[in-house]
Amino acid sequence: MAACFFFVLLSPLLISTYQFPSPSLCPPLRLSLPTSFLSSSLSLSPSSYAYPTCSRRFSASSFTIRASAAEKKKVLIVNTNSGGHAVIGFYFAKELLGSGHEVTIFTVGEESSDKMKKPPFNRFSEITSAGGKTVWGDPADVGKVVAGATFDVVLDNNGKDLDTVRPVVDWAKSSGVKQFLFISSAGIYKPTDEPPHVEGDVVKADAGHVGVEKYVAEVFSSWAVFRPQYMIGSGTTKTARSGSLIVSEEIFWTFIKLHYQIMTWMTFLTIYIGIVRKRPVPIPGSGMQLTNIAHVRDLSSMLTLAVEKPEAACCNIFNCVSDRAVTLDGMAKLCAAAAGLPVEIVHYDPKSLGIDAKKAFPFRNMHFYAEPRAAKDILGWKSTTNLPEDLKERFEEYVKIGRDKKPMQFEMDDKILGSLKVPVAV
Repeated sequence: MAACFFFVLLSPLLISTYQFPSPSLCPPLRLSLPTSFLSSSLSLSPSSYAYPTCSRRFSASSFTIRASAAEKKKVLIVNTNSGGHAVIGFYFAKELLGSGHEVTIFTVGEESSDKMKKPPFNRFSEITSAGGKTVWGDPADVGKVVAGATFDVVLDNNGKDLDTVRPVVDWAKSSGVKQFLFISSAGIYKPTDEPPHVEGDVVKADAGHVGVEKYVAEVFSSWAVFRPQYMIGSGTTKTARSGSLIVSEEIFWTFIKLHYQIMTWMTFLTIYIGIVRKRPVPIPGSGMQLTNIAHVRDLSSMLTLAVEKPEAACCNIFNCVSDRAVTLDGMAKLCAAAAGLPVEIVHYDPKSLGIDAKKAFPFRNMHFYAEPRAAKDILGWKSTTNLPEDLKERFEEYVKIGRDKKPMQFEMDDKILGSLKVPVAV
């Protein structure tokens, strides 16, 4: 069983090192944070399924971070053509090219599609100008689309279920691909009384991503799974979807809207629009619910380390998140600071107001955040997410596209604030 190093925080000034089995196979050590927002119906246990593990032992210090000429890899990125995940493949490709690897991005669909006129696809010239290749087509016909090209590594950043990913996995195995990477989701973790979610926590057995994870582990001897949560970064395409719930525009621009797996730069505009118009920002509950937001560059750097440290990454699950949690109130305050304006936060109880919290605020009304323990301990990865600075960049884009002056309706906002008798400036 592969050895991995786990660092347990004992105090702000003292860190001790422990060695134990792969995070995909053993229960994690964690810090318990009791809260009224946590679910009490589920207990903690190791993952309900076990994946095959690498037989080779490794030393984290025995690998280099940047690719030398002899270590250059040929990487195929199967990239979704919609949703927030598309930007992951874009950033990953740029990171790989900058490290000296060969990259081909296989985007689902047709190059002539209107979707390709939007970010990040309309920025693919940045990939080709750096020496990367771009192709389009149906993942079920991946062999035909790549026209016999060979690859060392394949990343599937497209499928959410086995029917979609299986053709790519089977082709990769039959064509001699050495390492298979899969973008899963931190959303597959079951709620826990002991946040944060760490690798090895119990997952929802019926989640589509789980079936894919298990199949990849069965087929490949060298694999790694990445579970992102919420992300921020230029080039995202997701706007008004939160999990399986599509929300109306006026709700979207009134509240913080987060996709089940990825956070786009437009998400923060939902707070900005209230702040710049001097409207209160309604947040359910106490506002102290913790979540996690990572810049997409952190994900791409983690993926690149997996390519360059295949033995270390082998047969592991990595939470693809930043190493800092943030409260819902904290996000509003950080957005206000980025805009240089004050913010009035109004808390409300959705149940007492007869409000469907998922429609009014599609952000989990409980602690929902993960920690990147495996990536830090096994890959030597470090987070570069800096929300105060990253949000300033988002606000500049917000003003640039004119959203601060766009006429908007606030029906759901007004219903909540009216019920609380909170005055709103006209």
